[in-house]
Amino acid sequence: MPGQSEQRVLERFMWLSIAVSLATIALKLVAAWLTGSVGFLSDAIESVINVVAAVVGLWVLKVAAKPADENHNYGHAKAEYFSAQVEGAMILVASVAIIFTAVERLLRPQPIEQAGIGLLLSSLATLLNLGAGLLLLRAGKRYRSATLSADGRHLLTDVWTTAGVLAGIALVAVTGWEPLDPLIALAVGVNILFTGYVLLKNSILSLLSQALPDDEVAAIRAYLEGFGAKEGVTFTSLRTVAFGRDRFVNVVMQVPGEWTVDASHHLADLIEEGVAAELGGAETVVHIEPLGTPTRVGGRWV
Repeated sequence: MPGQSEQRVLERFMWLSIAVSLATIALKLVAAWLTGSVGFLSDAIESVINVVAAVVGLWVLKVAAKPADENHNYGHAKAEYFSAQVEGAMILVASVAIIFTAVERLLRPQPIEQAGIGLLLSSLATLLNLGAGLLLLRAGKRYRSATLSADGRHLLTDVWTTAGVLAGIALVAVTGWEPLDPLIALAVGVNILFTGYVLLKNSILSLLSQALPDDEVAAIRAYLEGFGAKEGVTFTSLRTVAFGRDRFVNVVMQVPGEWTVDASHHLADLIEEGVAAELGGAETVVHIEPLGTPTRVGGRWV
């Protein structure tokens, strides 16, 4: 389970996301107001979603850090997937609002004013999102946090969105072709619609108790093979699952039938410590059986 110091670090990252999102909203709304651009307005709407999602993410991190209790024997770590689901759903809502606004403006084009100051303000907002997004992604990978990773991806999506808007507004300023502005906003809406779909899909799949990543499973197998060769035991029925930041490993260890419970239990303790060291933290359950006992793998006995 994550310690208090790690929890404080994660919460600080979410506060950073909230602060950056508030700053970018202000910059983009001013840019939209000064220029009258629906492209800038659509970009600002997405940043509003960033703030709400970050607030939900902060709350979810606090819930996920609660220890196991009578009703939640494996803790509350899966709450992090709820944050990703909320963020994905809100992105979908924002995309619909953006597409609706873009279509309306496409039917009634309006000129863009003070494009230079609008481009400057949005460029500053983009730099803020880029820095925060990269930090959140790095922290999400380091701490195995679905909340930080989802928020980081959202901020980086916002970067690409704003870059497209900036390019489009610059072209409108140069060419004077007003319909280009709502067309850019329409493209922004479709892009974040896809982003929301991907976030929802990944968070739902995570709730289905997926196995750990292939590289981590390979590391566990390599450790167990080396341990088994050294101690004269074999391992079967390896199963893994991630609950938010927590990782769980179950494996059957087959030992010589004449071994005592004490000797087998000692090896099980060593395995639990070894797997945790390989993964940088994991809860491992070792089931002990006599050598040659049939085991169930993938729904069949072997």
